[in-house]
Amino acid sequence: MTVESKHFTLLLPALDEEDALPDLFAEIPFEELESKGWFCNVLLVDGGSKDSTREIAKNLGCEVIEQGPEKGKGAGMRIAFEHFIKTDSNALVMIDADGTYSPNDICKLLDNLEGNDVVIGSRLKGKIENGAMTRFNFIGNHVLSWFATILYGKYTSDLCSGAWAFKRNAIEVMRLNSVRFEIEAEMFANCAIADLDVGFVPIIYRRRIGEPKLGSVRDGASIFRKLIIRRVLPISIN
Repeated sequence: MTVESKHFTLLLPALDEEDALPDLFAEIPFEELESKGWFCNVLLVDGGSKDSTREIAKNLGCEVIEQGPEKGKGAGMRIAFEHFIKTDSNALVMIDADGTYSPNDICKLLDNLEGNDVVIGSRLKGKIENGAMTRFNFIGNHVLSWFATILYGKYTSDLCSGAWAFKRNAIEVMRLNSVRFEIEAEMFANCAIADLDVGFVPIIYRRRIGEPKLGSVRDGASIFRKLIIRRVLPISIN
């Protein structure tokens, strides 16, 4: 039986990830994906790296977008989403470029996209390696996920996960203005407002390579605030 050919964009938000990127790229299961009919274009959006991240990415065959003056993960992802809409890709998968998410879970995310508009990789329902997440962040992620579920009336098992898969229609209805790490909370808010079908799959969460960039208290407060703002002042989604 012939497998239908589809294309997807693998989005890697990155900032100074020269140590993690080569090994991460080597783990991407291109052959397994192609056996399932998925052909992959790797897109790295760079938030102003001072190391050789961009050069390494280009040498590996990645498409590279430089953010420009507006910094932050959220700003980079918004630029990448706008770029994606102009392509012919059927879907978009995003994982962080710091090695915390296993590329082997990409197939699982895409498999579950068949019956959903969006699939989120759940660290809290999966396996968290020793030292990958502090106890403070573990508790904070549970609290924020619980709060988002109550506030929006739509379940999430891991609000702050950086592993997502989207069908094209889901990206098309996203209305985002986040700049930093509150972007995932705003994406979930968009899913709830647009009544998209959201699925969850357990994934592996690993120790990152290099220095962490997420600030526990500051970014947790920004995520909480973004959830409130989008509930009170939702962006119109047509």
